[in-house]
Amino acid sequence: RGREEEPKFPTVVPVRDFDPARDAARIETAIKTKGVDEQTIIDILTRRSAEQRREIAFEYERIAKKDLSVALKGALSGSLEALLLGLMKSTAQYDASELKASMKGLGTDEETLIELVCSRNNEELAEIKKAYREMFKKELEKDISGDTSGNFAKLLLALVQTRRDEPSNVVDYQKIDDDARVLYEAGVKRKGTDVGSWISIMSQRSIPHLQKVFERYKSYSPYDMKESIKKEVKGDLEKSFLTLVECFENRQLYFANKLYEAMKSKGAKEKVVTRILVSRCEVDLMRIRTEFKRQHKKSLYQTIAEHTKGDYQKALLSLCGGDD
Repeated sequence: RGREEEPKFPTVVPVRDFDPARDAARIETAIKTKGVDEQTIIDILTRRSAEQRREIAFEYERIAKKDLSVALKGALSGSLEALLLGLMKSTAQYDASELKASMKGLGTDEETLIELVCSRNNEELAEIKKAYREMFKKELEKDISGDTSGNFAKLLLALVQTRRDEPSNVVDYQKIDDDARVLYEAGVKRKGTDVGSWISIMSQRSIPHLQKVFERYKSYSPYDMKESIKKEVKGDLEKSFLTLVECFENRQLYFANKLYEAMKSKGAKEKVVTRILVSRCEVDLMRIRTEFKRQHKKSLYQTIAEHTKGDYQKALLSLCGGDD
């Protein structure tokens, strides 16, 4: 099978009859308008692919003699600004800059770090590492190891090393059984947890293989894999393993649940909502929408409409791409 790319289910696709110079001129007018014409900026940037936005930025610099991101920063603020600036980066660049921000200054934003490292597949992580190196002149591994410690650091670093097997056409029942038994013997069966064994299996095996391992695991352990994780480990390590298992089982459902959690209370955790919509709109947001509706009996579109407001809401709804 080799390096087979996962099919894409985007909500944001390249626009037909694309005219970057016209888009750039319209954005320049919108920025110069008294009070800023946010609507025009949103309409253009949320309905173009990352590739097209790059061409708009190129044309913008040509006509306005300044950098588009700098101009947007000056014209906008708050969550809308964060969202639109995010759209000016490629998916890998955006993920890389979110990772960087999660490790900046005092204290680490572990939630973001866990989401970005544990939910991205091999291919995405390889792209993110490359973007990170280009943008920050540093190795992602180095920054992670400087910012985390213990088994939590070991797990994240094992994942970032992208040593995961590619899926194979041959189902290796012996290896499935061996891995399931090792996971059980390293955890639930003994006193204490041999976290190293868990890390190596969960960071190196292919995803279809692991799905079968977790199924097989139930014939050894009285608890399923997620229950076992909750019993055996705590804190950031627990959250990381749970994120991994949820993503192995159904990655789009993981993102759907994360969005649901971010919009459960009165307002919204806008950073989380922005991050998932911006980073997944050209990848799998269409399927995330489907899972959201299936799981929560309400569309993502309706949920965003209820929990956000103003121009920020308009931009999110445009990225969301429609109601279900």
